[in-house]
Amino acid sequence: MTEVKIKSYAKLNLALNIIGKKNTLHKIESIIAFVSLHDEIFIKKIKSKMHNILFNGKFSKNINKNNTVSKLLKILEEKKLLKSKKFNITINKKIPNKAGLGGGSMNAANILKYFIKKKIIRISKKKLLEISKLIGSDVILGINSKNSILKSNNEIRYFTNCKKIHTLIVKPNFGCSTKEIYSKVKKFNKPKLNNPSKEMFNLEYLKKMNNSLEPIVLSKYKKLKEIKFFLERLSNPAFVRMTGSGSALVAYFQTKQKCDLAKKKFNKEYKNYWCIVSKTI
Repeated sequence: MTEVKIKSYAKLNLALNIIGKKNTLHKIESIIAFVSLHDEIFIKKIKSKMHNILFNGKFSKNINKNNTVSKLLKILEEKKLLKSKKFNITINKKIPNKAGLGGGSMNAANILKYFIKKKIIRISKKKLLEISKLIGSDVILGINSKNSILKSNNEIRYFTNCKKIHTLIVKPNFGCSTKEIYSKVKKFNKPKLNNPSKEMFNLEYLKKMNNSLEPIVLSKYKKLKEIKFFLERLSNPAFVRMTGSGSALVAYFQTKQKCDLAKKKFNKEYKNYWCIVSKTI
């Protein structure tokens, strides 16, 4: 088998509401988009007794041996779905970890999607959902890298031909633990997204929304609060919002010109912080 390259796009929570808790997991609803920022995954079938997983690139340090990709392969083996096939998987990490951009979950989702597409594994939609949940709650969102709305009942609605949004994604030199941030949630919101529509992806609508986790993170990390305030004053963004459980903040712009100008100003002020101009896909 020749080596195949697939793209694993970063996920943004344009808005996120926490609406309750079931057992140990929080129930959320979210407006989701994917951006052009992506990891590169190289997959090749090999003759070996074991899979070989390798991470390289800017954000490859400190990735645990028990990661989303190794979890996926282990689950597929346990369920006897790979039928003794072994793979060499190399991932060029361009998406930062612990940023709220879903890098690891999207890696697992895209490999799983590839296996299904190439008929390496054959599973039902029910089984797909079950496997995704075993790896991580947001893995299922990466099976279709499209604008989507996750409803309070866990149903996902997809939307096409939404207007593209320019983004400046910024990550400080620290990450946030999803588990820790969610453990501090004390209040729940009423569901707002049970009648999903394409209009919910318009900047005017999104401006009125928020991320329920953001106040928790900003109160813990004063530096992030400072960065958000700085971003809000750059080149007139439509709004600035944290994605997922952080630590990445995203400034949303109507034009690439404004976005590029904001990046220049940000780089001048915060020389050691990672940032990238991207665009919804």
